[in-house]
Amino acid sequence: MTLSEELQTLKDYHCEDRCVLSVYLNTNPADPDQQKGAWKIHLKSGLKRLEEYLEASNDKELKAFKKAKARVTEEIERNHNDLKKGVIIFAAEDPDLWSVHYVQIAVKTSFHWENHPVTEELHYMLKAYPNSGIIMPSIGNVRILDTAMGYVGDDLVYNYDSGLDIWRLDNDMNPSGNRGTGGSHSDDFDQRMKENLERFYKSMAADVEKMKKERNWDEIHVVGEAESSQSFASALNKKPKSVIHKNLNNSTPDKVLHEVFEK
Repeated sequence: MTLSEELQTLKDYHCEDRCVLSVYLNTNPADPDQQKGAWKIHLKSGLKRLEEYLEASNDKELKAFKKAKARVTEEIERNHNDLKKGVIIFAAEDPDLWSVHYVQIAVKTSFHWENHPVTEELHYMLKAYPNSGIIMPSIGNVRILDTAMGYVGDDLVYNYDSGLDIWRLDNDMNPSGNRGTGGSHSDDFDQRMKENLERFYKSMAADVEKMKKERNWDEIHVVGEAESSQSFASALNKKPKSVIHKNLNNSTPDKVLHEVFEK
């Protein structure tokens, strides 16, 4: 299920009494307000305030809240060493609801206890960082990031095999993230590649459009040096959301996302 589909599922969820705990928690270690694990205090105090408010309510509602609270607390504490910039959780027991998102974009801390998931903030975040494919073409290879809400699901590199005239997925990437060019290319090949960029990119562009459908991308962004990015964009049947003239093939995913979505 894509994030867009999950968002719609959350919007359709309702219960008679208040039964849904919605948690937005800022865990960004670079945020000055989050020094020394301040998110732990915010989580504890935010949930405590809700519980104190509900102590005057009926037993059924308080019991449902405590179960959701325990589940949320356990989830976050279990993953406390792997937190990113923010956590978004929607939890309810009856009917069962459990939706967890660890995101790489800024989250404003808030806690809600309602008869439906409070999804407005998630909606705006997904609108700002939609399901997208970021295509980074260069001479001899094409790097692709599959991303949504600041999280990179896949970071793929396809190298051009001049002997077979096909693009191959490079499965031999080292843990540091450094990528080679997928084999040495002669100066003659590089020159032919430059002279025939649109033809070389045509088959890869078809694969990208197929990937867009399979991965439910809302947008495609093309990033690369002017000649490569323009040629690849021209090879696509549908105009990409943006074309950025910058070589980011060896950049970290975070830097690429910053260039595409935040500049």
